[in-house]
Amino acid sequence: MRAKLNIAVFASGRGSNFKAIVDAIEAGTIRDTEIVLVVSNNSDAGALAIARERKIPALHLSGAKFSSEREYCEKLLHELNNHRANIIVLAGYMKKIDPMIVRQFRNRIVNIRPALLPEFGGRGMYGMNVHRAVLASGATTSGASVHLVDDEYDHGRVLLQKTVPVLPDDTPDSLAARVLAVEHELYPETIRLIAEGQLTLDAEQPASSASR
Repeated sequence: MRAKLNIAVFASGRGSNFKAIVDAIEAGTIRDTEIVLVVSNNSDAGALAIARERKIPALHLSGAKFSSEREYCEKLLHELNNHRANIIVLAGYMKKIDPMIVRQFRNRIVNIRPALLPEFGGRGMYGMNVHRAVLASGATTSGASVHLVDDEYDHGRVLLQKTVPVLPDDTPDSLAARVLAVEHELYPETIRLIAEGQLTLDAEQPASSASR
C-alpha cells in the first residue's frame, strides 16, 4: 500500500501554485494527499493567508531570526518532522534550499520553474528574468517544468513539462501570464501522478516524457 503524501509547501509570494494544488486536493482530483504545513520566509506572503483560510498549519520562518544557518535548518527540520511531512513542494520559494535539508529529503523535494529546463535555468533565472531571456533568445516555445531539487540551482531531474508558444508580439508580462496558467495545470497533475505512483521520485531514472 502506497504511503499517503504529506506535503510541506514552501512559498514566498502570493501562492497561486499552492492554491492550484489545494484546490485539486479539495476537489478530489488528487487523492491520498494532504498539505500538512506551509512555510514562508516572507511574513506577508499570500500563501500564508491562503493556508490560514484553509485551516492548514502555516509558519513564517526567516533565517534572519537565527544565529546560524544550521540553527535555522534544525528548526525547519523539527517542524517538518513534527507535521510528518514526507515531501516538500516548492511553490515560488525565493530561498535556496540548504544542503542539510536536501540530504534529509533526498529525492523528496520538487520545484516548478517557468521555463523548459535545462534551458533558462540557474542562478538569477527567476521571475521576469526568465521570460526576458526567452524572448531575447528568439525561442518560439516556452513553458513550465517540474523537477527534483538537489544541491544545484534547477539541476535535478525533470519530472514533467508542458509547453506554450511564444507569440511574435509577446512581452515578458504576456508570456509570463501564459506560462503561469500552464503551471497551474502542470503542478497539480505532477502531484497527482506522484500520489498515484505513476511518477517516481528517483534521481537515477531517465527524464520522463513531457506532457505537452
